[in-house]
Amino acid sequence: MKLSTQKLASLGLFTAVAIIFGYIEAMIPISTIPGIKLGLANLSVLYILQRYSLKEAVCVSAIRIFVIGFMFGNMFSILYSLSGALLSLGVMTLMKRCHASLLATSMAGGLTHNVGQLIIAMLIVENRALLWYAPVLLIAGLATGLVIGIVTNEVLKRTVIRP
Repeated sequence: MKLSTQKLASLGLFTAVAIIFGYIEAMIPISTIPGIKLGLANLSVLYILQRYSLKEAVCVSAIRIFVIGFMFGNMFSILYSLSGALLSLGVMTLMKRCHASLLATSMAGGLTHNVGQLIIAMLIVENRALLWYAPVLLIAGLATGLVIGIVTNEVLKRTVIRP
């Protein structure tokens, strides 16, 4: 994949922003409920998905997950994040191809990110009782997806980065 200098700089910038947002979230949790975060780092990934393509969004997301995971988490947090990210990126890509709004795309991403993490958690602990936790995670995913979608929409309006 050959990248222009401007595109490479943009991807690097948004990867750095995602890592910084991940750091902020690690330092200032918004909820006492395990697994619920605002998902600020996903703002960068959603931005890249809208401006560029799935390929670039996967790269930014993977780098962000590994850096934040090694800095503030462990192998399990990386596994949970990767599973949520892959599922949500796939769904957000389908939503984008279907010409869904950015808000709907982001909300679907937030929802499926939590679904992916819940599935991995059930597989790891081998206990379906975690499904009782699903309503809380689904509501949180929709709410945080809405917030991230609104902020990403505003960032997209105000940036002049050309693909």
